[in-house]
Amino acid sequence: MKQKLIGLSQRYVTALRKHLKQGPRASLQPAVRVGRRAVALGMETLELARIHERAITALEISNSKNGFIKRAEIFFTEALTPIVETHRAARQSKIHLLRLNETLNLRSVELAATNRQLKCGIVRRKTVEAALKKSGVHYTRLLKDSLQLQEGLRQLTHQVLVAQEDERKKISHELQDGIAQTLLGINVRLLALKKEAWLNTKGLKNEIATTQRLVVKSARSVRRVAREFGHS
Repeated sequence: MKQKLIGLSQRYVTALRKHLKQGPRASLQPAVRVGRRAVALGMETLELARIHERAITALEISNSKNGFIKRAEIFFTEALTPIVETHRAARQSKIHLLRLNETLNLRSVELAATNRQLKCGIVRRKTVEAALKKSGVHYTRLLKDSLQLQEGLRQLTHQVLVAQEDERKKISHELQDGIAQTLLGINVRLLALKKEAWLNTKGLKNEIATTQRLVVKSARSVRRVAREFGHS
């Protein structure tokens, strides 16, 4: 690196000497090329200023009155241009980088918030899924229990209807048999009365006969009602 700096210093002296010899209209491109070389070597403004001072001393123009000092300053200023532009570009790059960092930090904060929301959403979704799964199992069990209860109720209703039907038939038969036996007893009794009253008045016989007819009619009616009750 030291050799390169020495080489740049010699190059600066040579370029400045040639520039001064060419007169006021000499091109400043050699100064720009020296400045670009300084940038390539990573030199700063102060280091190039020291090279310029040594060149002024080496060329013995510090006390010159023929305008060399002014032209040398112009040469130096032009040589500094690449360094200044590099610094300006670096500052702009730094500003741009700072803005990018701010944007990145903002995006990072937003991304972190989004990630938290996503995690909360995932937790809520899993909770809902677990609740739905649990509810589904619960409802399935309730439905199964309900169907079993319905089947039990249907069987119980059938048993009650069968029992009612059996009881109704039993009552019908008992009613039919009891009334028929009662009426039969009455009819037998009336027959006995009829025989006993054979020697009595004729009107008594007629009354007994009428009573017998009513009893027979009543027995028929009772049987008919009993049959209808038994088939209802």
